[in-house]
Amino acid sequence: MQTEQQTEKRTTSEETSSQQNGFQRLAIAVESLVKQERWTRRFANFLKLAIALYIIFLITLAVKNIDEQDSAHDQAQNQPHVAVVRLEGPIMPATKISAEAINPLLKDAFSNPNSKAVIIKANSPGGSPVQSAIINDEITRLKKLYKKPVYVVVEDMCASGCYYIAVAADKIYANKGSIVGSIGVRMDAFGFTGLMEKIGVENRSMHAGEHKTFIDPFSPKDEAGRTFFKENVLERTHQQFIEAVRKGRGDRIKENENTYTGLVWLGDEAVQNGMIDGLGDIASVARDVIGVDKLRYYEADKSIIEQLMGDISSETATKLSLYFTGMH
Repeated sequence: MQTEQQTEKRTTSEETSSQQNGFQRLAIAVESLVKQERWTRRFANFLKLAIALYIIFLITLAVKNIDEQDSAHDQAQNQPHVAVVRLEGPIMPATKISAEAINPLLKDAFSNPNSKAVIIKANSPGGSPVQSAIINDEITRLKKLYKKPVYVVVEDMCASGCYYIAVAADKIYANKGSIVGSIGVRMDAFGFTGLMEKIGVENRSMHAGEHKTFIDPFSPKDEAGRTFFKENVLERTHQQFIEAVRKGRGDRIKENENTYTGLVWLGDEAVQNGMIDGLGDIASVARDVIGVDKLRYYEADKSIIEQLMGDISSETATKLSLYFTGMH
């Protein structure tokens, strides 16, 4: 009897001890979870603070850079310099490489009494013949008005509409590997009529005018309309391009059967056929041809936000590049 009582007491004691141990483990787990939660919040707050401080640092650095650029800009404005205008990218209306955007920069570059010459830094595959012609006309007008030389310096490419603009310059320079030329005009078109027949699609568009749909990809090919457009638009635009080249290059260009076919040449051969005047880059042209080392870039004004965002993204990209480079 006593043995049974002792066994029950021992069992009860063990159960009580087990429960106490369970509560202790639960308390330890809860305490650990609370500590971890606190650490997580502290780390998140620290991370937010670090990001905020980094952004403040970049903004401060960007503002400092803007002030330095403005100071350098003002200093260059009042010193003899070579004015540089960038012509980079496809030449299209309502873009940064349109006549509306480029011509005011050219006017500022020419009109500054301290600019001794103008360099157009060209790197473009071409684009709108109308925009190119307007810029060509403006260069011709400005160089006569201000009696200043203007040079085009080609980087990777100056083709089609870009070359249309370039021939207005007094001289054109490029790298031996630059692509130059493409004196031609094109308009891309395509047709889906065969595919439409296969999948059972019918074109039900309506039009007035016999040749109104001559470039409609969903209508049958209109040979008469295409011929008219080629002869009266493309060919005439091509002739305007050729006239601009002959007017700008004069007897320097050595014409042959390939000159006006839309072909392109590398810079070294472009020197030989007279499409350009020599090999060089902006620094060498400014130094050796113009005789002025100091360059000043003429660009459209940017808002403070645009400048800040540009500097911040540039700084961030630089920091990330250095970080990942250091990991290798």
